[in-house]
Amino acid sequence: MDGTFSVSLSGDNAFSDFARAWQARMGEKFALPPYSRATVAGFQARSRGFRLRGLIFNDFENVAALRTAGPGVGAEDHLRLWIVHRGGWRFGEPRGAEHGAPAGRFLVQAGRLSYFAAMPRTAAQVLVLPAAEIPRTRGTASSGRADAAEVRLLTAHATMVSQVLDHLEPVGMDAARETLAELARAVVHGGLDDVEPRLAPALAQAARDLADRRLTDPELSPEAVARQLNVSVRTLQRAFAAEGQSMSAYIRERRLDEARRALIARPRRMTIAEIAARWQFADSSHFARAFRDRYGRTPTDYVATPR
Repeated sequence: MDGTFSVSLSGDNAFSDFARAWQARMGEKFALPPYSRATVAGFQARSRGFRLRGLIFNDFENVAALRTAGPGVGAEDHLRLWIVHRGGWRFGEPRGAEHGAPAGRFLVQAGRLSYFAAMPRTAAQVLVLPAAEIPRTRGTASSGRADAAEVRLLTAHATMVSQVLDHLEPVGMDAARETLAELARAVVHGGLDDVEPRLAPALAQAARDLADRRLTDPELSPEAVARQLNVSVRTLQRAFAAEGQSMSAYIRERRLDEARRALIARPRRMTIAEIAARWQFADSSHFARAFRDRYGRTPTDYVATPR
């Protein structure tokens, strides 16, 4: 059944509870493989994801080490994309080849595995979909940087899907699913269709995520974000225009939001001039005008007004 999946488990029966929840949501097609006894005994993990039109996405964090046990893991006709943010995963193929995906890397593999294992405190995301949708991948494994532009877009779109999937109509599910597949192809083949309109929401979300992490950076600009996402500035502008906003306006509004929070908190009794400089306003006068336009009061009046 299509829909979202979320569990956070620990304790004596954690693995069996996890297995039941997984089976109920993901079904026999994506059944869990057998796991080693040590893994089952010490199981403690958080898992959030979804199933959608023949593919699954799972955002997973484990506390103790994990390892499968027994012959054969996964379906022959599936492709798996692991994106590792912390810790590391290892994968063994039936012909004896072994592959590792440390933190900051992704790994793509099609066909069955002989096992997979995760280090303690690993945080990773995995997308599983029919291998036929990603040409020229059967029997091969490839790796790359987890912060690549195509991977950023994929994870941004998957996050959006997980938030709205249970409320989507069938046509929305189809569109969300096709965009996931398109982004998976971009990750595997290292390139993005610069004019694909279905990617606009994912592109805008990935750009917002990047901007939010760099709001105090004087070099932050639509041009800098476009370079990081490996798209043209025009493509980035079109993605934001589809949502009725510009990238520059988003950066400005987020900086004003953070400056307003700083005015409330006033850490170390920062002056208004210091707050303006931290959030990259040219000077106190420029900051005051922008703040009044947004909130209807100058920073000085805002601080003086009881809340």
